Amino acid sequence: MATSPITASQPAAAQDNGLAKLSSDYTLFLRLLTTQMQNQDPLSPMDSSQYTQQLVQYSAVEQSIQQTGALKDILARLSAQDMMQASALIGKLADYDGAQAGLGAGAPASWSWSFEGTPASLTAVISDASGHVIERRSLSPDTRALRWDGALSSGGTAAPGGYALALDAKDASGNMLAARIGASGLVGSVSRADDGAVTLMVNGATVPLSAVRNFTASTTAG
Repeated sequence: MATSPITASQPAAAQDNGLAKLSSDYTLFLRLLTTQMQNQDPLSPMDSSQYTQQLVQYSAVEQSIQQTGALKDILARLSAQDMMQASALIGKLADYDGAQAGLGAGAPASWSWSFEGTPASLTAVISDASGHVIERRSLSPDTRALRWDGALSSGGTAAPGGYALALDAKDASGNMLAARIGASGLVGSVSRADDGAVTLMVNGATVPLSAVRNFTASTTAG
């Protein structure tokens, strides 16, 4: 069955529970105040300032309920706008920060990186979603990108999915070098999490929209 590339999660239950509690407190307060007024001592009625204070509290609870509802509506509208704007990214090539890249059918996993220093030796280590190392490749020290079609040195081809890249880089003195790794791929779908954050499915890998560095108007990741 075909599915829409734009999906949204249901609103968080915590928000509904919070609003329900406020409504319950509101109703309980009203009942208590009414009962108090009906059963006060006629010979020693409650001071008017006490009524005023309780009515102020009543008003505060009512405003809290209204503000919560209004805020929830605003957040829902903003999330919907974010989704509509993000939907225009489907079919574009995304470059993003992170070592996780997607390997799709006919779409290689693509990484690029930079170092703080100059490596004298460089090895790429690719792990699957479970963290198991499935591929190691010795690269030229001046290499700054890798496109992996899933081919394994041991034979066979890795299944489509998400894969992580780690770099074993050392300088001429044998010191490890830190790398900033990024990845890229074709945006296939857009979704929204319970917290309202928009995420992209890039070559089968889930990527937060906030991690994306840039988009290019490309129809293919190849």
